[in-house]
Amino acid sequence: MNKEARILRELVPISEDDFFIVLNHHSAKFDFPVHFHPELELNLVLNSSGKRIIGDSIQEYVANDLVLVGSNTPHAWTGEDKNTNAHVVTVQFHEKFLSELALNRKLMLPIRDLIEKSKRGILFSKETIAVLKPKILRLSESQDFDSLLNFLSILYDLSIARNTKMLASHSYVDHYTIHKSRRIEKVNNYIKENLHQKIPLKDVASLVNMSESAFSHFFKKSTNSSFSDYVSDLRLGHAARLLIETERSINEICFDSGFNNISNFNRTFKRKMGYTPSYFRDQQKLITKH
Repeated sequence: MNKEARILRELVPISEDDFFIVLNHHSAKFDFPVHFHPELELNLVLNSSGKRIIGDSIQEYVANDLVLVGSNTPHAWTGEDKNTNAHVVTVQFHEKFLSELALNRKLMLPIRDLIEKSKRGILFSKETIAVLKPKILRLSESQDFDSLLNFLSILYDLSIARNTKMLASHSYVDHYTIHKSRRIEKVNNYIKENLHQKIPLKDVASLVNMSESAFSHFFKKSTNSSFSDYVSDLRLGHAARLLIETERSINEICFDSGFNNISNFNRTFKRKMGYTPSYFRDQQKLITKH
């Protein structure tokens, strides 16, 4: 972690011998800064409201908040009220607690997809929470084989849950589906290497030996995004990461992310993220202070 970094890497108490661990925080203080760790984390927050950060997502949350946070995705909650009854149940488990062979079997495919999607953080609906809250609370009551079965059952229920919401943006976690085409992968790598400067469509089309119109059609079909929107999203994801993780000035971040002027950067960032870059950073700072 370099000297500019603000996010902490947490050392979690789970061992290699554990399938999962359950941490019960009664009278939770919410004073832990934004942090990340290789383990996945299911957080059930009860009797509290405040702000929640998952990657580049900063949102208000209310009582009975349930989120699955993926491996190495920065996250934090802070309670804004004075309720001493705030209760947080945290379930942590290794990303590869099941073998790749097991996860590729038909019955496990929904759980495999859940783990992959968790990199962006998954918010579950109140209906799902109502069903799973008792099961999650019971996880800490025993340490026998049945607890493992209950844990797998919870993961499966989460994997088929309806009305879920992805929190961090595609661009923040670099989660675009690009592996299906070598040409798209080549373009994606070129964009990342040149993100700080103007990227003309004709240059990228030429890179894969296509006309501009043919490339635009091909790119839209392959990524479900126009080329300009795709580049803009990558720029915003890069900017959000720098705003959260470093102390660099907003002006520096603007140009490093490939925006040609600060007013355009502010306008585009607010339209996409819901906040101006300065407010976005201020909200994150409120959570990291402790």
